[in-house]
Amino acid sequence: MLIQQILLKILLAFSQERTISAAYHLLKGKRSGQTIQDVGLFKLYPYFGLLPKLSRKKFDEQIDLLFAKNMIIIEETGYYTMTEIGIELAKTPLTVSFDGWHYRGNEHLFFSRLSLIVQSLSYQVSHVKVFIPIERNETVQHWVRQFLIQHHYQTKLLQKPFYEEIEKSLTSLLIDDQVKDILIYRLSGYEEVGSTWQQLAFSFHLQEMDVQLLYISGLHMWLNEINQKSSHYPLLQHVATNIRVETLLTSSANETAKLYKKGYSMDEIVLIRRLKGSTIEDHLVEMAMNDDSFSIEPFVSVEDQQLILAAAEDYETKRLKTLREILPHVSYFQLRLTLAKGAKV
Repeated sequence: MLIQQILLKILLAFSQERTISAAYHLLKGKRSGQTIQDVGLFKLYPYFGLLPKLSRKKFDEQIDLLFAKNMIIIEETGYYTMTEIGIELAKTPLTVSFDGWHYRGNEHLFFSRLSLIVQSLSYQVSHVKVFIPIERNETVQHWVRQFLIQHHYQTKLLQKPFYEEIEKSLTSLLIDDQVKDILIYRLSGYEEVGSTWQQLAFSFHLQEMDVQLLYISGLHMWLNEINQKSSHYPLLQHVATNIRVETLLTSSANETAKLYKKGYSMDEIVLIRRLKGSTIEDHLVEMAMNDDSFSIEPFVSVEDQQLILAAAEDYETKRLKTLREILPHVSYFQLRLTLAKGAKV
């Protein structure tokens, strides 16, 4: 039910101005200009990249369920109409919250590090030196090895403060105990194997995908707690190093931003980066959405900005084609820039 409610919230926000596929790309965290812009235009920051490994088959199964429950009507074009039942459920507040825009799947790396640290310390206190690591990724293994050495795990004094930080931070979280349980049950230790998604779904009488979403929500809130009170949780803050995305621009857009801030014009950036003009436009739109200091006045006059925003509000649309028909003297690029600037986080 949680995944279906999230889907309905995304579809409601799109106001039937995007196809069903746009919701899929949003949940996957696709880094295309269109998806990034949709995040800002429709204020869908919490849901971006929630399920980076979501298959199209599983996504379509959930859409089919929404259709079967008479919550949406799907058109052959890929567009849709929401029913009153669907709109009502979409407007119902979620019992959990997400921060997908700032983590973009990195929360899984945090938990991989945490899991291996917990497992390592558990085996150490049980006087077992050899075990099969729960995390097979060699980069994570190397990171954890360095963490343990840096914090002098050989003294066997790391277990207590690490456990205390986990307990204190989770206790401080204003989230349902069920979500905390899911996080803990995923951990492994000496003679204790973390629960699988299937086992957790069976235990909590939930869909497997809903369990994963509760887990992701818990990680987002946990990471926010750790980041906001870093001095309270020095060990966990170390584990969370480089997990939160502070540079919100995609890597390619960031390269364009560096050149633009050095004074290069858009045409010069096209030549320097050997990219299409439309790609650089995408980057500038990204900058408008994420950088408060970026002014769009060199590209769109203040008067045209006001006209565009007024038209979007009066006609209750963000569909570029419709706005272009209303304001034929402005370009699609100017429309995108203005809407992006007016839709910051």
